[in-house]
This record gives sequence, structure tokens and C-alpha cells, in this order.
Amino acid sequence: MRKEAERISKETMRCLSGFAKKVKGHDPYTYCMKKTHGGKCVFLNEKTCTIYPIRPLTCKFYPFELKAVNNGVHVFQHTDECPSIGNGPQLRREYFMRLFDELKHTMEDA
Repeated sequence: MRKEAERISKETMRCLSGFAKKVKGHDPYTYCMKKTHGGKCVFLNEKTCTIYPIRPLTCKFYPFELKAVNNGVHVFQHTDECPSIGNGPQLRREYFMRLFDELKHTMEDA
């Protein structure tokens, strides 16, 4: 979201166009993080996120994504690209509700 991208730009003192690119058709997201030649996020250093405390909401969701299925109903699905799926503790409904609430608040602020 634009507000998140601007916040990251301000906090990192980096030009927004240096780490994000505009996207269309992915509402409410208007930006996505640029990738390195290896396909990794530009803020990923080895296995560590260098902006972890200020990472965008989509990164907080990872490896899950929120999909609208119909009539305002949303579900969380996981991406198959994450090698750690199934290795950690089972996440409870409360975890996803907290993420969904954060999304609602972020949308209200946008």
C-alpha cells in the first residue's frame, strides 16, 4: 500500500522507486517490493529482513495471503514457495484474526 511504502522510504531514507514498484490489479496493494537478481526481496540479507520492525503488512502475512472468495468472505491460504510450512507451531485462529484486524486498520488509514 502506498502509505506503507512511503513509511518504509522515510524510515530507511531510501527513495521509494529504489525498493518498490507500482503494480495494478492487486488492490488494495499499489506497490510491491523489488527483487534482487536472485529473486529475493531487496531488504533480505541472507535470511534476515533488514526492515523487520517496519515491514509491510504483506510481509507480516507471509507465507500466507488473504484471498477474497466471495461476498466479502476472505480466507488465508499459504504459498508453496515457503520451505518452512509445517515446521513451526500450528497457528491458531486468533493469529489470523489479529492479522485481519491489522489489515482493516491499515485500509482505514489509507
